[in-house]
Amino acid sequence: MKEKEIETMRNSFKTVVNKRRSILEDPQTKKLQEKVRSIRKEAIKNNKKLLKIAENSFKTNDIDYFYADDDKEAQNIIYDIITSENLEKSDFQLIAKSKSNTLGEIAISKYLKSKGFEVVETDLGDRILQLKGENNKPTHPTGPASHLNVEEIANIVNNAMNKSNKDVNNNHENIIIPPEPKAIMETVRGDVLEKIAKSQIGISGSNAVAAEDGSLVFIHNEGNISLISLMKTHIIVVGIDKFVKTIEDAISIAKLETIYATGSKITSYINIVSGPSKTADIEKKLLKNMYGAEKVVVIILDNGRSRAIAEAQETMYCIGCGSCIVSCPVYNAVGNEFGFNNYLGGRGIAMSKFIEDDNISYDSGLYMCTLCGLCRFNCPVSIPTSEIIEKLRFSSKNNGFYPKIHEKFKNNIKEKGSPY
Repeated sequence: MKEKEIETMRNSFKTVVNKRRSILEDPQTKKLQEKVRSIRKEAIKNNKKLLKIAENSFKTNDIDYFYADDDKEAQNIIYDIITSENLEKSDFQLIAKSKSNTLGEIAISKYLKSKGFEVVETDLGDRILQLKGENNKPTHPTGPASHLNVEEIANIVNNAMNKSNKDVNNNHENIIIPPEPKAIMETVRGDVLEKIAKSQIGISGSNAVAAEDGSLVFIHNEGNISLISLMKTHIIVVGIDKFVKTIEDAISIAKLETIYATGSKITSYINIVSGPSKTADIEKKLLKNMYGAEKVVVIILDNGRSRAIAEAQETMYCIGCGSCIVSCPVYNAVGNEFGFNNYLGGRGIAMSKFIEDDNISYDSGLYMCTLCGLCRFNCPVSIPTSEIIEKLRFSSKNNGFYPKIHEKFKNNIKEKGSPY
């Protein structure tokens, strides 16, 4: 990342920290924090049981579901679902997508593009990065474009829109969007709505899944997930770690994530999807396919999570708020090169070990961490990320992935009594 981008990112982070300061001191927040940590601990401990319960609940709710062992299997399942739909070609080629770290993990946009589909990001931050094209890795799980200032974003949108106009009309006039947040938002919103108007396939992640209820919970401020959930087919990709026992547990997680991620007590929207659209307003006879999705499909992704649960269980307690990177001195110094794909900072490095291997973990910044522990102190569920990383270093070293200069210092100490 450029120094200018890192500075913009730090300022964005300061805004969040200042906004949430009083809320975090609220006794109700502290009580909610204790409750959610207990929920996450029990859910991960009983993960296999919850998945089995969810199977029956999904069947009852008329939700289709599949298990995917890894990213490739998840991609193939999604492709099979899309191509099995009976859609007109114009509706078939464009897919509306919401912000999701899990979808980023399986690189679904890149995969579908390689198959001839156009994927449109409906979240404003993600859409800005998509329009940027190159060097577009996010810098925060809920604020992916936090490193870009308003002038840079205006330039990105202007360049993308003018290129798009030129592609369809050689005599186009340049659009000039001023560097004003509202003007940028309205321009991107209008473009996204126009593009997805005929799309009948929406794809998203989920913030939490209630196993007993067979319900999926989504939190957002923009309303875009509401649009996606109304499309003919709604595909939801969710890690096995997102399952909790009840809808009440899932809502508690959603509330705490909102507090830590944005500094607000509650998000604008909490969507709960428990099946396809239906009505019973005529003689109480159940009819399907009213306004919303005709089909809801859940893809339950492992991709190393079972191994993580077995070897470093607390890694899976994460609720996705991004508070750890906001407080991380390393992340604030180097930005998103410290982390793995959409999983940023120390926790992302820990995830990379289980999703990929020691080599990827090392390359993601395993030895950049200072082990200061600020991430744990600022984590709503107190994940001991620095301790996990320290253990992973031991494993990594045994497999030959460590800074080789350290070996030189070690030998110097043995032979000369000094590292030099």
